[in-house]
Amino acid sequence: MEAVAAQTGFVDDTLRLVIAGIELLGVAVVVVAAVVATFTYLRNGLSHGAWGPYFQPYRSTLGRGILLGLEFLIAADIIRTVTLTPTLNSLLVLAGIVVVRTFLSLSLQVEIDGRWPWQPPRDPA
Repeated sequence: MEAVAAQTGFVDDTLRLVIAGIELLGVAVVVVAAVVATFTYLRNGLSHGAWGPYFQPYRSTLGRGILLGLEFLIAADIIRTVTLTPTLNSLLVLAGIVVVRTFLSLSLQVEIDGRWPWQPPRDPA
């Protein structure tokens, strides 16, 4: 019986490390995207003496980084809820988190593309 408890503890500890790694990766993606987007925006603005043409690409790059980071954070929440704390309460909390993050993702996608995901792409002309 003690061997099963020890194995369960090892699996739980391993899952916690994996979840923490995925969460750290999500945060790192957002931070790296923010740094890269800001650096690129500043470099382009300073070298060309014009900031306006580079603002929309800056927002798009930053938004895409935030979206990707959110996907990692959602994945970590799902793994945590399904494997470590599969109670009805934790599932309800997960559902709320997924709804909020999905709304954020949808809002960011609309901001980046300037259209709803189900709309056809705009004609550049």
